[in-house]
Amino acid sequence: MADLPTHTIVFEILTRLPAKDVGRSKSVCKQWYALLSTQDFVKIHCSRSVVSSNQRVLLIDDLTCSVRPIISNNNDYGPSSTVTFPFHHQNNDVSILSHLNGLLCVCLNHTYELLLWNPTTTAFKRLSTPDSHGFYINNLDAIGLYVDADDDYKVLHIKRRSGVLGVYVYSREVDSWRNIPFITRQEYLSPHFNWSAGTFCGGTLYFTVCECWIGGTNVVICFDVNSEQFKEISFLPVPSNGMVQGVLVNVKNVLHMFASTGMFEMTIDLWTLQGDYWIKVLSCPPIPPISLSLWCDITHYVTNGNWFVMTKLGKLFTIEMDMKPFECFYPVSWFRGFKGAVFVQTIVSPSI
Repeated sequence: MADLPTHTIVFEILTRLPAKDVGRSKSVCKQWYALLSTQDFVKIHCSRSVVSSNQRVLLIDDLTCSVRPIISNNNDYGPSSTVTFPFHHQNNDVSILSHLNGLLCVCLNHTYELLLWNPTTTAFKRLSTPDSHGFYINNLDAIGLYVDADDDYKVLHIKRRSGVLGVYVYSREVDSWRNIPFITRQEYLSPHFNWSAGTFCGGTLYFTVCECWIGGTNVVICFDVNSEQFKEISFLPVPSNGMVQGVLVNVKNVLHMFASTGMFEMTIDLWTLQGDYWIKVLSCPPIPPISLSLWCDITHYVTNGNWFVMTKLGKLFTIEMDMKPFECFYPVSWFRGFKGAVFVQTIVSPSI
């Protein structure tokens, strides 16, 4: 250590500070402000912040927003702190569409505007433009947030308007939108198909595209974020005589899908993507407490190995993935997924 330059020692220490402490450290002196504002520092600090102990749960309730730490050893939450929205909004107005490395892509429901927002630093960026880019319509559009090989944070916006599909990419680096071609079957632009939010994993954004009736077509659309090419891969080999819901999750940079299938009883299976094929990892027996009337959403994954499964009525079950047999469903208090997110606290900025 004695041979290391002071600048290097300071850099290594500061990249390990919590995000809020980094913000306070910028006021120490001009040299520290310049150092902590460089993209190299932000990138290294972010890579060291994406750990389970730095996860936070953000909950939105009408006009208020709160953040709570996750206590991983008992799946509980620490004391909450109130977060003030830095942008104008109305009652029950903010929906979270995607999140990555501490940034949230949100929509203001009364204006349809898209924003990038870091709830830790409170910085935000409006993505809407006078030429109608950056406006989101629920149940018609799909959003994916990603970072490319040049470390440029981008938003992929898939828009369906009156039978016309448009695909647009927003770049944080150049602060503008541009159109890109969508090369796959045109029937997916029909409102009969439901698009999930994009899940970023291994340089690719993945979307589930599912027809809105029993026995309908289900596929996965892949978007290579560097070549900007789309391709289609098969959905899970699930029964065609019941309801199917697949939720994509990135677990340690490996894509997984949690599939809930059935009619009066639900079976929940975990699959992983190997190449272009799905391999079943875990299978739960039918679970009578979660019936058709309580159809589920998968909300998020906690890195100590537990999955949270939430019913449409807001009841949450915890699945402990390392337990066998799978007699491990416990009701706990939770929120509706579109009004909350699990994120990590970083200093990643929504604008350059």
